[in-house]
Amino acid sequence: MQKKSKRPKLAYILIALLLLWAGFYVIQPYLNQKPNVPTPPKTETPKPNIPQIAVPDFNADSAFLFVKKQVDFGPRVPNTPAHQKCAAWLVNEFKRYGFTVIEQKMQAPYYKGGTFNGVNIIAQYKPEAQKRICIAAHWDSRNEADKDTKDINKAIDGADDGASGVGILLEIARTLKNNPVDIGVDLICFDLEDNGDDQGAIETWCLGSQYWSKNLHRPGYSPYYAILLDLVGAKGARFYKEGISREVAPKTVEKVWNMAHSLGYGEYFVNEDRPGITDDHLFVVRGAQIPMIDIISMPNDGEHVFGSHHHTHADNINIIDKNVLKAVGQTMTAVIFETHNGVL
Repeated sequence: MQKKSKRPKLAYILIALLLLWAGFYVIQPYLNQKPNVPTPPKTETPKPNIPQIAVPDFNADSAFLFVKKQVDFGPRVPNTPAHQKCAAWLVNEFKRYGFTVIEQKMQAPYYKGGTFNGVNIIAQYKPEAQKRICIAAHWDSRNEADKDTKDINKAIDGADDGASGVGILLEIARTLKNNPVDIGVDLICFDLEDNGDDQGAIETWCLGSQYWSKNLHRPGYSPYYAILLDLVGAKGARFYKEGISREVAPKTVEKVWNMAHSLGYGEYFVNEDRPGITDDHLFVVRGAQIPMIDIISMPNDGEHVFGSHHHTHADNINIIDKNVLKAVGQTMTAVIFETHNGVL
């Protein structure tokens, strides 16, 4: 019987294997590719549509008149008619510009005996707004000219030491009335700041801010920026970076000084450090844990750190320089409006 050859079957098997081998190399590149799954679009939290507002001009002439009006009442010493009349005028002025005003009345002991009757005046712009800026100054004046050579026991006008900062606050209030922003602004006039004991405990000073810090006008008050203005109007003013300010709010210090320099006020806002001092901001930091910085003129070294007019009768309206009011007021106005614009 003749046997059939097996070679044709083997040939078919080899051809099949070659086809499989060739097919694998054709499809192999596609096996390593990831499936073409569409990437979901990124979702971003929408930002509020806040219109950009140009920074308005700060009117130094108007601020000067606000300073003069305070001085014209006479020394704003607690428990005097001048003090009472000035308080009533300040409240009416802030209300006239559309602010909601809180009169925080208090009593505090005077270190020489007796009791001071004081009132912190808290003017709120858009009190319903959550994002807020706080700018403060003290409005009382010293009851003695202890650094003078004559009439030492007579009260001083306090044109620079008190009235200058409040004059800037009032002009800011007038500016906001005419140029609305969508943030809250608290302008606080502290009372009972300037009648402490130079040779005694620091707690004899800044009685109004001590009281406010323990009795905040709204629970959990936490402003975006907190800035104190003191001695911000005299000729020859120089604002250095004060020690407590740098310790508790270094970023705020840098933002304010950078802003002042960008506006051309580097002559006044000097990029040098100075030690910390006792002022209202110290007690705000301690009592309320609010990081407040202090813009205060310290033009000299040695005995007359705050200027030769400090706590003398030379601290009158003649010491006020509109250029200084302009530098500080325009810088504060820019801080407010650039915060609204989201720049700061």
